[in-house]
Amino acid sequence: MEQVSIRYIVDDVDAAIGFYVRQLGFTEVMHPAPGFAMLTRGALRLLLSAPAARDSTGTPGGGGRAMADGTLPAPGGWNRFSLQVANLDSEMARLQAAGVRFRSDVMAGVGVNQVLVEDPSGNLVELFEPILPEAAQKTL
Repeated sequence: MEQVSIRYIVDDVDAAIGFYVRQLGFTEVMHPAPGFAMLTRGALRLLLSAPAARDSTGTPGGGGRAMADGTLPAPGGWNRFSLQVANLDSEMARLQAAGVRFRSDVMAGVGVNQVLVEDPSGNLVELFEPILPEAAQKTL
């Protein structure tokens, strides 16, 4: 099975780990420095980087490194990855009870119902429930 990697810039790597592991079922693979962690869920590998992150020796590096002009990567925006859920209503109720922030109400998409949730830094994750069989993700 091939993995797909996505990097999210987060304000607090520890808070992001807690959110993705406890709320969305990811597994922590490594957290070698305060500014970086790697998580997985199935074929998805999620790389979490803090802006201006430093490695264990204090050297700046990784995906949170400043650009040549000094611009730091920042969390947020509208890009996102999508996770299929079996029952969107029950998943939303569970996440609301856990205090997870929602950026949208349920929206009808093309073949799915979907909602946007925010991680602790404001990065988006789209949760969707297929309403057409063709929209369901295939098991790898």
